[in-house]
Amino acid sequence: MKFTIIGGDAAGMSAASRAKRSRPDLEVVVLEQSLDVSYSACGMPYNIADPNASIEALVVRQAKVFREKQGIDLRTGHRVNAIDTGNKTVSGNRSGGDRFQVDYDHLLIATGASPSIPDLPGFDLPGVMPLKSLAHGRQIKTFIEANGIKRAVIVGMGYIALEMCEALRARGIGVDMVKPRPTFMPGMHPDLAHVVKTELEDHDVALHLGRTLKGIEKSGGALRVITDDGALEGDMVLVAVGVDPNSELAEGAGLELGPSRAIKVDKSLRTSDENIFAAGDCADAFHVVTGERTWIPLALRANRAGWAVADNVTGKAVSLDGVAGTAVFKAFDLQVAKTGLTPKEAEASGFEPVDVMIKSRSRAHAQPDATTIRVHMVGDRRSGRLLGVHMVGKEGVAHRINAPAVGLHQRMTVEAFSQCDLAYAPPFGPTWDPMLTAAVQLLKKM
Repeated sequence: MKFTIIGGDAAGMSAASRAKRSRPDLEVVVLEQSLDVSYSACGMPYNIADPNASIEALVVRQAKVFREKQGIDLRTGHRVNAIDTGNKTVSGNRSGGDRFQVDYDHLLIATGASPSIPDLPGFDLPGVMPLKSLAHGRQIKTFIEANGIKRAVIVGMGYIALEMCEALRARGIGVDMVKPRPTFMPGMHPDLAHVVKTELEDHDVALHLGRTLKGIEKSGGALRVITDDGALEGDMVLVAVGVDPNSELAEGAGLELGPSRAIKVDKSLRTSDENIFAAGDCADAFHVVTGERTWIPLALRANRAGWAVADNVTGKAVSLDGVAGTAVFKAFDLQVAKTGLTPKEAEASGFEPVDVMIKSRSRAHAQPDATTIRVHMVGDRRSGRLLGVHMVGKEGVAHRINAPAVGLHQRMTVEAFSQCDLAYAPPFGPTWDPMLTAAVQLLKKM
């Protein structure tokens, strides 16, 4: 049996490695269009922040290790252009231009996602760069070091934009951030969003909200981001307005697509073709709160889905429950975390949301260096279910979010969650953990 995989990052290499461990006799072929495999994309902003760190330190496992120690036929520089489901083959071009064709018994599409680039003049100019792949990280880091960058403009204000904002400031680079929508972090409670916004401004980041983009122009040695309210000038422009699933191959092969044009898969990661799986940022998932299909590209999901595909290919039936959209990011001294639904999302999914916003402390009363933790919790009035949580604070946020995430996976009610026996010690939190305080206060409104 031959297991062919398109894509050599998180989902693809996780599937290849696990399949080969389970069935050493299995022929596993991985086709990766770039020369990079198995790297920590999430670590790129932090690596870029450190001029002394090599971008190659983010590589988790070298290609030769997969080939020589695991017996995986890993072919880098191989771009797949088409899937022939009738003949069960994939075809494309090597980096040198030569054509190739590979057959399969089972196929995994793990093509990931690509950065969204506005269809506007100047977004293809030198010095205008996205950040998604390791090649992007190399390009950005090299560009900063070679050009003595003093000021940058970031287009977008999502997670990657905010992480890169901190990275650039750490290198003494001035930052302007711009986006068309007038609200900063619209998916977050205004009180929490205000805390994050203030943190950025306290670190001399200039935020330009509600400014429609017109394009980018080269002006001498600088780049000018043109908006409907003037221009922002910098030595480089980082484009961070989101990503899109790489589903073109699947669509061309006649496979069904789901939300956001991600590849539609069932809980065993099978596509609409029983011999083809899809996993990682190119594939959709089921939301554990709503039960509906969703597209939330996350690193853990990609790795877990790769494992699940490998198990299904090698004879162990596995299905995945889904995702809660749990995420955390760092914005200078703040930790910002979320899981589940916002009130607006909950209402759109047919719930009757009730929410509460509380302020608590990261440590017990009288403990030195305690800071404020803000928690926004959402529940459903009809069923009593816990639906979602957002948190912001300078400590104790990143790992606390895991408690409500587990609660969402277990379909817990707010009342049941309020009775959880959470750990307590004065250096780590108050007797009533902020999670429990939020749940108790939410119950009063339900």
